[in-house]
Amino acid sequence: METLSFEEAFAQLEAAVAALQDGRMPLERALHYYEEGMKLAKHCHDLLQQAELRVQQLRVQESGELETVPFE
Repeated sequence: METLSFEEAFAQLEAAVAALQDGRMPLERALHYYEEGMKLAKHCHDLLQQAELRVQQLRVQESGELETVPFE
């Protein structure tokens, strides 16, 4: 799962949710989809946090120099 891109993980998460919403699978299989979905959701969340840390904005200081600050 570590090697999945955000888009790949999100697509798999959507598929797991759709399968669970169908409601016609045995309990054990539903639990498997739920567990995998939770792992995928965490992976997506972690990737989004990493992306947020990389996004910065430039700000001009009073001296005229540029500095990077976290994007809020």
